[in-house]
Amino acid sequence: MSKLGIVLIGRNEGKRLTECLKSVLDETKNYEQTAIVYIDSGSTDGSVQTAKSLGVSAISLDSDRPFTAARGRNTGWKWLLKEHPDVTYIQFMDGDCTLMAGWLEKATEMLENNPTIAVVSGRRREKFPDATPYNRLADLEWNTPIGEALACGGDSLIRVKALQQVEGFNDSLICGEEPEMCIRLRGQGWKIWRLDEEMTAHDADMTRFSQWWSRMIRSGWAIAQGMAMYGLTPEKYMMRQGISNWLWGLILPLIALGLAWWTRGLTLFLLIGSPVLGWRIYGYRSTCGDTPAQSRLYAFFCILGKFAQIMGQVKYWLTKWQGQTATLIEYKKSQTG
Repeated sequence: MSKLGIVLIGRNEGKRLTECLKSVLDETKNYEQTAIVYIDSGSTDGSVQTAKSLGVSAISLDSDRPFTAARGRNTGWKWLLKEHPDVTYIQFMDGDCTLMAGWLEKATEMLENNPTIAVVSGRRREKFPDATPYNRLADLEWNTPIGEALACGGDSLIRVKALQQVEGFNDSLICGEEPEMCIRLRGQGWKIWRLDEEMTAHDADMTRFSQWWSRMIRSGWAIAQGMAMYGLTPEKYMMRQGISNWLWGLILPLIALGLAWWTRGLTLFLLIGSPVLGWRIYGYRSTCGDTPAQSRLYAFFCILGKFAQIMGQVKYWLTKWQGQTATLIEYKKSQTG
């Protein structure tokens, strides 16, 4: 049986981390060969002590350089291989998630039977999707197509051989590190796969519009950075996202409003494009199995989110132009207890 490693990362997750650790320990108790490590990014809520009290190895990252999820994951898998060089697959998880029963067995089987697949992910669900519309949006966002994929998220099972080949995640990225690594993996001939299986349950805990807005700014940053790194090829989908944000979130609104006086209001008709685009998104989400209410919610916030994503893209380019060090864009509240 292949040896399994698990890398958990977190920052001030409080009781969310406790639930995460317990779910992993419960799911792996019947596995004879499992190594688990928790990597902490400057928590002040006793997260490291919590992990150790449950018998999980824990490492605190030094504050000598910026904390990033990529840095945490790299520290985790490198520590695992140093302490347990026979680990074959590593399950990465965020500390605000809980592991679903049966996932590890199904994901491991997929990698065992398909040697060209580097990464397997499944369905990440929001724990409390009905608590706020922002939680619901996160749950809808994670409902991506089944089968071969372009990228994975923070929760996934990765083949160690493939991970080593591309030297893991890019430490310098403050977000979007998983899709970026998948670009490099696919460039080496590996495949990324999504199973129609329950994988993890996530606690977004988004109760305010400002949290969702910050999350969209972070998304825009990731798109801009991806464009800066890879340009038009091979990731055309990334370029399409970036151009779409500029077009709908900035260029058309500026033209419509800026030239309205000179054109006696004719340019205002350009604003009709946004509801038309929203209708198209609504139609697409309806084909994904969403209810009419969910499709409307997703379409509306998808259009609105383009304005936040433009802010994220501009923020990235300004930071790069000024030669400043990027810092984490956080949207979640710290949780204690």
